[in-house]
Amino acid sequence: MTDAPADLTWIRAAPEGDPGPGPWIEIAFGTGDLVHLRETSDPENVVTTTRTKWEAFEKGVRAGEFDHFTTGAANHPTRTGSGEVRTEG
Repeated sequence: MTDAPADLTWIRAAPEGDPGPGPWIEIAFGTGDLVHLRETSDPENVVTTTRTKWEAFEKGVRAGEFDHFTTGAANHPTRTGSGEVRTEG
């Protein structure tokens, strides 16, 4: 857990038009190279990283590097119990 500055402006990653209650991830860009993340259900628990690491994460998301974490999504490869890879959808 990190003590984040009190004056941060948090940006919520929520589905458009969804009023809540979440939980959702929020991000705030701090001073210098710092980027802060928290979950709306536990706002006191803040994780801090650098802008360079955040940008690398963003690129990975856009490139599909984390798609295998999405369950039930169409056209994403998944592993069966036997280890076989198949595509849903």
